[in-house]
Amino acid sequence: MSDAVQCVECGRALGGPVRNFCPGCGQPATARRIDWTYLAEQVRHGVLNLERGLGYSLRNLLLRPGRLMRDYIEGRRARQVRPLPLLLLGAAAVVLVGRVAAGGDVIGSAVLAGVEMSGNPDPDSVLAAQDSARAVQAWANRHFAAITLLLLPVEALALRVAFHRVGGLNYPEWLVISTFVTVQAFMFWIAGLLLQRWIPGATGWAMSCAIAFQLFSLAQFFAGYPWWKSVLRGALGLCLYTVVQSAITLTAFAVAALVR
Repeated sequence: MSDAVQCVECGRALGGPVRNFCPGCGQPATARRIDWTYLAEQVRHGVLNLERGLGYSLRNLLLRPGRLMRDYIEGRRARQVRPLPLLLLGAAAVVLVGRVAAGGDVIGSAVLAGVEMSGNPDPDSVLAAQDSARAVQAWANRHFAAITLLLLPVEALALRVAFHRVGGLNYPEWLVISTFVTVQAFMFWIAGLLLQRWIPGATGWAMSCAIAFQLFSLAQFFAGYPWWKSVLRGALGLCLYTVVQSAITLTAFAVAALVR
């Protein structure tokens, strides 16, 4: 235990043993020594807080997603998990389920299937394109969480452009909304990965449902604004995001082809 006469952080006099915190920097007057009991308490405290907030956030992302996002934007955040840890946890869950249920192929074989259906008559060109597609697919599977974080600002910008002059939201607030709808998509994605063993194309169907649910969430978020306008604007934003995402994918495909 440290002496409570002087702050161990900034050296300021604490003014007597009755002070629990330093008036200068806020450091506790007495610092508990780190031991195994302390570490166990910290882990338990952190896990319990995450579990409580996680259950509330995930449940309401399915039951009342727009209201959940509105609560967070307007400051009612005490019961919620912060968006970034929720996003990272969701990405990790997708990767884990993808490894168990899909042999590590998280993003699916859409890129490879597109190459196979391209109708190119040159067998050598098709084989080279397939090799490049496999390289892009493998890289995306290995860096799924990083790709999610890099694309999040693009999605937020696309939605902000689509909802121009609606709601008075700034870009950081759209980042939060995009984070929530991405986690929402992860939940559908996980369901699709788990079901694809028995239902062919389950992942594709799940992601179609996720898009529909994202539009519903945005309409619920902008309660009071005509719902059909929210749906149209949301669809425009997601289309813009898909176009940019496709351009990035094609660029990665071209780079992989050049490297190979």
